Amino acid sequence: MNGTYESKRMIGERMIGERMAQLMKCAFVVVFCIAGAAAVEAEPCTTATPDCTEWITPGAGSSRTLIYRNHPLEAKNERITRALVMIHGAGRDADNYFRSALASAFLAGALEDAIVIAPRIASNNGSGCRDELAPGEVNWNCSSWRSGGAATNDGELTSYDLADAILGKLARREIFPNLKAIVLCGHSAGGQYVTRYVMASRVHDKLGVPVTYIVSNPSSYAYLDSTRPVAGADEWKPFADQGNCAGYDRWPYGLQNRQGYTAKMTDEELRKNLAARPVTYLLGGLDTLPLAGFDSSCSAMAQGVNRYERGESYAKYVNQKFDARHRVTPVPLCGHNARCMFTAEQALPLLFPKH
Repeated sequence: MNGTYESKRMIGERMIGERMAQLMKCAFVVVFCIAGAAAVEAEPCTTATPDCTEWITPGAGSSRTLIYRNHPLEAKNERITRALVMIHGAGRDADNYFRSALASAFLAGALEDAIVIAPRIASNNGSGCRDELAPGEVNWNCSSWRSGGAATNDGELTSYDLADAILGKLARREIFPNLKAIVLCGHSAGGQYVTRYVMASRVHDKLGVPVTYIVSNPSSYAYLDSTRPVAGADEWKPFADQGNCAGYDRWPYGLQNRQGYTAKMTDEELRKNLAARPVTYLLGGLDTLPLAGFDSSCSAMAQGVNRYERGESYAKYVNQKFDARHRVTPVPLCGHNARCMFTAEQALPLLFPKH
């Protein structure tokens, strides 16, 4: 009798022990998976290498564009509350701009909760632009990519369709449910890209996530009428040298003869959009020399003698003549240098606003 009892007790204890071991294993697996998932979410990719890139298709076809990013665009991430999209300059060096944007994120304490994206707007025309293109990669026009021009190997696709696609991906609540703000920023030629996209974007009011724009040190702007700034005065008058500078009011310097993304929009739509949307002109206080791809054409010189003057004049112009509320933020010790601009104290709260 006692032997039978002891035998049953031992069997019961062994079964309980085995069950407890199974439960402990399951608990360990659950904890490990949760910790692993959190680690995946929290671990940003911070090198300008293939590990930190992916391809996106900005149009209806299969043409694709490379982007650098510190978090995947297709993996759900509840930690992301801010997004920065950085547009490179004329050198199309998205890798360097990605590094500068990551440096900004680090200084702003935003690496863990911000997604940083730097698209590569590649171009190869056999002369001025000679980027090596991957199979299926979009070949953007060497010049007009800055103003929404069509791709050379896909006439249905414009460079502003790329911005639309990136912003659309960021605004997906199923992927980034806690995203509160998107900043689209560009320097130099990238600043040209952004300042003209502001007035043209067809998705700005449809995303469900607020977008702000930072325009940094471009060589030119698109004026909304035929007037131009008067040197030394806060006023704008009809351009005095129109006879010798026929292109001064043509796109991308003015609204005439527009092509690409903006071609089907009315002048009034562009004016209304620009005035209504939030823009900051981030201007280098030392960006006053004709260096680094400075546009010295008569059309650009009609807007001012240097980049800093052009930016200040344009901001005053849209504010005073079109009732915009755009802001100018000078960075006193920076010239035409993206890394200096975007790691300056004045830039950090603009690039990574807190909510």
